[in-house]
Amino acid sequence: MDNVEDRINYFERLLADNPDNPTGLLALANEYQKAERHDEEAAILQRYVATHEDEGNAYARLGEVLARQGRGEEARTAYETGVRQAEKHGHSGMAEDLRLALLQLGE
Repeated sequence: MDNVEDRINYFERLLADNPDNPTGLLALANEYQKAERHDEEAAILQRYVATHEDEGNAYARLGEVLARQGRGEEARTAYETGVRQAEKHGHSGMAEDLRLALLQLGE
């Protein structure tokens, strides 16, 4: 697999067989990000957090892509949920990063 579209096709096929595969979902979101396919990236990250326990990172990524799309309220919700998840799992540094993202969103 030498280009982004090949990798996207690979992970889309993988998820067709196993739609809730957490590694596949995050990998596909990464490839969508590289291809600047932000609507698809947001949708896959939303699907991931809806079906898997996340410790904060996926919420940070989701908030970032939503903010970039001008979807501020949705981004705020993602960041706030990420703070709670990071704290729940003892990731204080990540929780602080998410709080900072919330502040920057408000500017």
